[in-house]
Amino acid sequence: MQIPEDAILLRIFIGESDRWEHGPLYEAIVLKARELHLGGATVLRGPMGYGKTSRLHTAKILNLSTDLPLVIEIVDSEEKINALLPELDKMISGGLVTLEKVKVLHYRGMEKS
Repeated sequence: MQIPEDAILLRIFIGESDRWEHGPLYEAIVLKARELHLGGATVLRGPMGYGKTSRLHTAKILNLSTDLPLVIEIVDSEEKINALLPELDKMISGGLVTLEKVKVLHYRGMEKS
């Protein structure tokens, strides 16, 4: 699998407790990206954050949140990212999605044996 040198970085900001069809939303998004053969997806868990409500979510022991912030990052061609966007519209009821142009310097996919 090759990602073109000029690509798009898709970032999805959601909460850990967000759900889609009886499961975690982040898991559904990653599985959908895989189903559409996007180059890869990474879920990052934040120890602290807040969104549009300004409610603080933190992993500090005294204020332990069950809804820590998550960021899902996916990099691929503009065409493949655009194919995922309508699916995200169905899945995400609240959150933030950003797109930015990036230059891919190095990528090695798994070689087939």
